[in-house]
Amino acid sequence: MIRYVFALCLTLLAFPAQADVDVQEITTPGGLEAWLVEDHNIPFASLQLRFRGGASLDAPGKRGAVNLMVGLLEEGAGDMDARTFAKATEGLAASFRYNASDDAISISARFLTENRDEAIKLLRESLVNPRFDSAAIERVRAQVESNIRSSLKDPRDLAGMAFDNIVYGDHPYATSVNGTLDSVASLSRDDLVTAHRAALVRDRLYISAVGDITAEELKTLLDDLLADLPEEGPPLPGPAKLNLPGGVKVVDFETPQSVALFAQPGIDREDPDFFAAFILNHILGGGSFESRLMNEVREKRGLTYGVYSYLSDKDGAQLWMGSVSSANDRIAEAVKVIRDEWARIRENGVTEKELQDAKTYLTGAYPLRFDGNGPIAEITVAMQMEGLPKDYIQNRNDMVEAVTLEDVNRVARELLDPSRLTFVITGQPEGIETTIN
Repeated sequence: MIRYVFALCLTLLAFPAQADVDVQEITTPGGLEAWLVEDHNIPFASLQLRFRGGASLDAPGKRGAVNLMVGLLEEGAGDMDARTFAKATEGLAASFRYNASDDAISISARFLTENRDEAIKLLRESLVNPRFDSAAIERVRAQVESNIRSSLKDPRDLAGMAFDNIVYGDHPYATSVNGTLDSVASLSRDDLVTAHRAALVRDRLYISAVGDITAEELKTLLDDLLADLPEEGPPLPGPAKLNLPGGVKVVDFETPQSVALFAQPGIDREDPDFFAAFILNHILGGGSFESRLMNEVREKRGLTYGVYSYLSDKDGAQLWMGSVSSANDRIAEAVKVIRDEWARIRENGVTEKELQDAKTYLTGAYPLRFDGNGPIAEITVAMQMEGLPKDYIQNRNDMVEAVTLEDVNRVARELLDPSRLTFVITGQPEGIETTIN
C-alpha cells in the first residue's frame, strides 16, 4: 500500500506545474468568434456555448420563464417531437446538455467525428426551432414545480432563498431561477417564445471547442449552427444593490440541524488584488480540512461536519460567502467561532507557512483540472466570459506565486469586514435570534 501511495506522490510531483493547452482564436465568415483546442488523438469533440444573461433576463412577473424554456429545448424541435428528437440523438451517440443559471445559459455538446454533421443539425434544430409543444410544456412545468415544492422542504434551499431575498433586493438574483409555484403556473407558450428570443442571441455568445476538429471545420460548423439566431437581445439587468448589514436572520423551520449561510462584500475577478484574496480565502475557509474555519469549527470543537467559504463572482454581484450546518443547540457557538476567525485573520494576518502551503496546493491542483476535452472546453469558455486572455492558462500559476505575504495580509485588513458578515439561519437555533429584517 505504501508503495502505491509513494508512486502516486511521484506522479503528482512529476505533473507539470503549468497546463499545456494551445488555444487558437478563430472568427467565422459570419462574424462569430470562438476558441479552439485541437486534439486529434480521439475521434470526438466537445462544444461549449454560453449565452450571457441567463435567468436574470426573466421579464417582471415571469420569473422562471428562461429556466422552463431551456428545459424544453430538448423536448422536440423542427419536425421532431420529444421522443423522436431523443431517439435521433441517441442513435448518433451524441450528447447535448442545456442549463440555465442566473448569468448564463449553458449548452454542452459532445459528438463523434463520423456523426458530426448529423449531430450539429440536431443541435441546431433544438436551438433555432424548438417546438414548445403543449404536452411537453406541461410535462416540464410539472417537473419544475416538483423541484420548487421539494426546495420548500429543504432547510438549505430555504436558507438560500431567504438569503437571496435579503441580499439582492429587487434584482432578479433575489429569487430562484426556477421561479415560484405561482409564477411558473402562469407562464404561457408566448412567454417561453419571448424568453427564447431574448436569451439565445449572438451578441452575448461565447464559444469553445476542443477535440477532433480543425479551425476551418469549426468555422463552417458554427455558422451552420448559429447563423439564424437573433443578433441582439434586451439589455441586462446590471449590478445588484447589495444589502449586507451584518447580523442574523432566522428562518423558523422544524429540523434538528440548522443550516447557516453567511456573506460579506466580495471582490471582482478583474481586481488586481483578486489572487491575494483567492489565497486568503483558501487559508480561511476554502482549503477543505486544512482551512482555519474547518480546524476551529470542526476539528477543535466538533460543531459541524463541514464549514467552508468561497468567493462568489456573479456578473452583477461579488460576495465573500460561506456555509455551515450544526445541531440547533450548537449553531450559535459555530456562528461565534466563524465571526471570531473572520476578525482574527483580519487583525493578525496569515503566516508564511500558511501562504506557501496554499500556493503549493493551488498551483499543484490547477493542471489536474485539464483532464479531458469536456473540462477543457468548459474552462476555456468560462475564461472568455470572465474576460481572461488565452495565455491565462500558462500564466495563472505564476500569478499565484507572485502574491506576497504582505499582499495577503494587506488584503485581509482592507477587505474582510466582520461588521458586515450577515448570517441567514434556517432551523430552530438556540441562543441566537433575528437582528435584521
